[in-house]
Amino acid sequence: MYSLFKTYVLLFLLQFFVFSGFAGRRDRLAGGAHRNKRVKDGGADYTMPEISTKFRGEWVLDNPNVGVGAMQLQLMPNDQVVWFDTTSLGPSARKLDPPGNCPPNPDMNNKPDCFAHALAYNWKTGTSRTIVLSGEPWCSSGNLWPNGNLVATGGTFTGVKAVRMLPKDDLKANFIEKRNVLADYRWYASNQVLEDGSAVLVGGRDAFSIEVVPPSLNFQPKKIDFPFLKETCTPPKGPNRFIENNLYPFVYLLPDGNIFLFANDRSMNLNPRTGQIYVEHPILPGGARNYPASGMSALLPLKLGPDNLFPLNVEVVVCGGNKHTAFEMVDAKHVKDKVFVPALQDCHRIHPMNKGAKWENEQDMPTPRVMGDLLHLPTGDLLMINGAKKGTAAWDDAIDPNFAPVLYTPFKRMGKRFREMKPTNIARMYHSTSALLPDTRILVAGSNPNQFYTFNVPFPTELRVEKFSPHYLDRALDKDRPTIIEPTTDKVLKYRAPFKITVQFKSNIVLQPGEAKITLIYPPFTTHGFSQNQRLIVPTIKEINNNVITALAPPCGKIAPPGYYMMFVNRLGVPGHGIWVHID
Repeated sequence: MYSLFKTYVLLFLLQFFVFSGFAGRRDRLAGGAHRNKRVKDGGADYTMPEISTKFRGEWVLDNPNVGVGAMQLQLMPNDQVVWFDTTSLGPSARKLDPPGNCPPNPDMNNKPDCFAHALAYNWKTGTSRTIVLSGEPWCSSGNLWPNGNLVATGGTFTGVKAVRMLPKDDLKANFIEKRNVLADYRWYASNQVLEDGSAVLVGGRDAFSIEVVPPSLNFQPKKIDFPFLKETCTPPKGPNRFIENNLYPFVYLLPDGNIFLFANDRSMNLNPRTGQIYVEHPILPGGARNYPASGMSALLPLKLGPDNLFPLNVEVVVCGGNKHTAFEMVDAKHVKDKVFVPALQDCHRIHPMNKGAKWENEQDMPTPRVMGDLLHLPTGDLLMINGAKKGTAAWDDAIDPNFAPVLYTPFKRMGKRFREMKPTNIARMYHSTSALLPDTRILVAGSNPNQFYTFNVPFPTELRVEKFSPHYLDRALDKDRPTIIEPTTDKVLKYRAPFKITVQFKSNIVLQPGEAKITLIYPPFTTHGFSQNQRLIVPTIKEINNNVITALAPPCGKIAPPGYYMMFVNRLGVPGHGIWVHID
């Protein structure tokens, strides 16, 4: 018996040293990069540790003066990033093309307006064209139709009940607008695409209702009164002295077809077509999280299980914002002497579909942040970017720009989930925006905390466009970066059906099972610190054979609403460029 025991010990030690030697050799081959194993919350992404790097990112100036502020922004599946600001606050810094194009402006007494208020920016070339926009879209919302057309809803003045559409396939088109077609005023409202491609519009200033709008310019408006939105609205202090704290509510489509709605500090699950409330969640303590306190929020990645029926984890995160009283202490409509209250630094998570769901304390961010964007990355991680450390949203109501993006890895060990990236030197304050691009970089534009285009102030109207390269674009990782071979990759995905992706590597790597992750990302409409409709899905991989991946498309529109998605392939945490695919 003793001899047999010694034999087992010797075999164990032999296996240990062989594995250790292999692991050491593998790390040396990584050329300075090392591998970091995650905890398995929500299902492990890989069977091997991820490749990581100390690279903190890189900033480049993509355009020194684009001429139109990026208040509302949407990446479209045609290499264009469309953004617009406001038509009622005077001229922009760029005239419409061609010269002499001066359509009447209904929000300026129909006087001719030669200035551009919208443009389409080619993210590959840094060039842009102007777009004619009519009907005030200031603080509107939007989404993509299943066919890729952009629709923007609401605004103020003549645009408060408007729907305006920009076709995907006509690269010379202007917005097509229909006014007074929505059922309620949609100024500072939110959109969420539903399982059939229609969108639910939620709230807005003095609009305590929801309504569902189909992907069409012709529909019968119908609103559903929703008192919850009034209950979460901080009472006004007098005429035109709004505080609210519940505008641009956070709205997410859940995998059962209902929506999760967060406004101010309260949240619930409800039926978007009837307004029926199924569950109201506990109050989130600490402060207000929506405009003008303007925290950040995202639905965490939806990773599908082996049966391809339901995500392994359905979870919402909320970070930052400010105290309930922060706006009235800083805004000129309420006080003469501004007090810039430090933003909140906390984060919280909830599983909204779990019975008895409660908010759980997440690790605090490295720094406070208000008015930031929270973007999905191709890896399944998220990026916090833009915003300030003190104050709130609204004109001139924030100071102390937060220059440093923060990488958020939600399934690492607590205490290891945040990492500051390389800072920019351009303040991105109120009315700044950002978007993940198919080449995995982040486009950053906008910032106009002034009522008009103003340049001789501490935080001027910002017309420069930047691109940020996250950590995974470390050139030392290029050998591990997969390239999708488009001619042999499926670009039309049918619910529940298998699809194939062919990849290759500069270093002739042969992809092994357990090394790959596919991510499908719905491109959001981003404004006022909330990326509406943002969604990341991790489909089930069934087989990898000679660098051909066979995966299963999401099972239904409740998990992946129909439309265009960016599809990325990652090898052990290193993503390659994405391609556009269509899911229906």
